[in-house]
Amino acid sequence: MTVIPTVLAPCKRKPATDTFFHDVVQGLTAQQKYLDPKYFYDATGDMLFQQIMQCHEYYLTDCEMEIFRNQSADIVTALQHYAGIFDVVELGAGDATKSVHLLQQLIDNGIDYTYFPIDISGNVISQLEQSLPEKVPGLQLHGLHGEYFQMLQQANKYSSRKKVLLFMGANIGNFSVSAAQNFCRQLRQYLQPGDMLLTGFDLKKHPQIILNAYNDAAGITRAFNFNLLHRINRELGANFDTTKFEHFPTYDPASGACKSYLISLENQQVHLGDTVSIPFKENEALYMEISQKYSLEEADQLAAFSSFKPVARFFDSKHWFTDCLWKCI
Repeated sequence: MTVIPTVLAPCKRKPATDTFFHDVVQGLTAQQKYLDPKYFYDATGDMLFQQIMQCHEYYLTDCEMEIFRNQSADIVTALQHYAGIFDVVELGAGDATKSVHLLQQLIDNGIDYTYFPIDISGNVISQLEQSLPEKVPGLQLHGLHGEYFQMLQQANKYSSRKKVLLFMGANIGNFSVSAAQNFCRQLRQYLQPGDMLLTGFDLKKHPQIILNAYNDAAGITRAFNFNLLHRINRELGANFDTTKFEHFPTYDPASGACKSYLISLENQQVHLGDTVSIPFKENEALYMEISQKYSLEEADQLAAFSSFKPVARFFDSKHWFTDCLWKCI
């Protein structure tokens, strides 16, 4: 027998909360229950993710940082060769901890450019506008607060130069393969022939190394996933009991898909305020997020599918991670 979730009359909410509520209900009433991972990042989620990146099991940050610390000169040489005169646009700039090495190298090479960091967080952009000119003297910076594609349009309005687009941190892995294909094809539509994309890929490696990165011994990744349930409780008036769920990460070495689930430990009902009741069966999985891993051949296939041409790769010393330079064709 199929159990239908009860959805009663909606109550009045603020627009942002209403969108959050809609997205959560849409995910929880899907055949495969899921939550949109963009909602991980409230204040507590931001703090927990910073802690995850400092875990010794979470190798991705250190691998890409090694590339930018040790190979920024080589990256700049490649950019000058393939792009000539350009500006730099970074999607999801965050604190620019890694890209600052590249930005400084561009200054050291005497390259005249403007850096356009894009981030959904206005606070992030404000902090970058204050801190980066001190870290990189002479840097020309124009922060853009908003969604990626809308802000790319703005960057193109501000500057007619070629664009070097940075999309790092293995953020491409936050999409399934099909979603990554759609994202890259859409991204290509906002770029011109000759523009460049530098994007990070976490490479396939021993499965246990990958699985450990998403199941750290300290339980921070577990807390990061459960924090979204706490946020839904707090902001949407839900009653998730986290003791009735178990964090369960998986990795399929054939497909490269590393996924995180929360498993219901019993038959239960979760209420969102007075309007929605969601049934969970014992052992039912709530899908939380994906971190897709790639082979070099698969990364090249993604480039070709999206009308990019791979022109250079930069690896960490273990060859666990690569930043790929693609040219728009």
